[in-house]
Parts: sequence; C-alpha cells; structure tokens
Amino acid sequence: MSVELRPVTAENWEALIKLQVREDQRGFVASNVYSIAEAQFGFEDEGHWDFYPFGVYADGEPVGFLMYCLNFAHSRFQGFVIRLMVDERFQGKGYGRTAMEQALEIFRADERILQVGISYEPHNKAAQALYASLGFVEPGELMDGETLAILKLR
Repeated sequence: MSVELRPVTAENWEALIKLQVREDQRGFVASNVYSIAEAQFGFEDEGHWDFYPFGVYADGEPVGFLMYCLNFAHSRFQGFVIRLMVDERFQGKGYGRTAMEQALEIFRADERILQVGISYEPHNKAAQALYASLGFVEPGELMDGETLAILKLR
C-alpha cells in the first residue's frame, strides 16, 4: 500500500470534494469543500495560522483528506490537525493512520513545533482511539465543543 499526502491543487480539488464519510459520521467532520475554502481564509488566534490542505492518496487514488495548520507564535501548540477524513469506501484500511503518521513526520522535522493539537467530536470513539494510539493525550478540556488532545514533541 502506497499512501501519500498531495497538496490540494486546481487539478485535484474537484475529486477531493466528492469524497464522503459514512452517513452516521457526517456530524463528526466538515465537508472537504468547506475545508478547502477554510484553508483560503484561515483564522486568527494568537497570531495568524497558515493552512495546509492535502488529499490522501492510496496507490494514486484519492481516498481521503487531511489539513493541518501552523502558527509558530502560539503559546500552546504550534501545529494543529484541523481535519482528517477517509472516504466511506476506503475506511478500515489504515489510510487515516498512515496519513496522520506522515503529518506527524512533517511536524517532527520542524524544531519550532513543540506540541501538536487536534480536536474531535466527543462521541467519535474511532478518532479518540486513533489519536491516543499515536500518542495524543487529552488534557480534559473542550475546544469549540470538541475534545482537545495534544501531542508533545519536544
């Protein structure tokens, strides 16, 4: 299985917005079209966050979406995984884990990133298990109504 993160481009964005999670998961993650739009505008919280949206590809086929953001001036975490989704047809094959591992490699390669944050819907047990298995720890607080988890890198 060859899994890679490819930046969202004019050539691939339409294929990526067609990817969907299962019906029972739709409340857990924003649509890819919303995420791609969000990446264009970002948000301000202790400075500006730069967004990096990617398609998750397995053997050359789009199977999911991952987006992270960086803010080296943030006092708590300098990297944040905003979105991870795997299309309903490709779930359970390890693509989400592999995509997260690749994103974490990017974070680990940058000495300025001390901690990485992620948040997810409190009822999303699959996300909770995945992130815990990657070393994320929940400090026991919510962020915009979602469970916050943090991975200390340094």
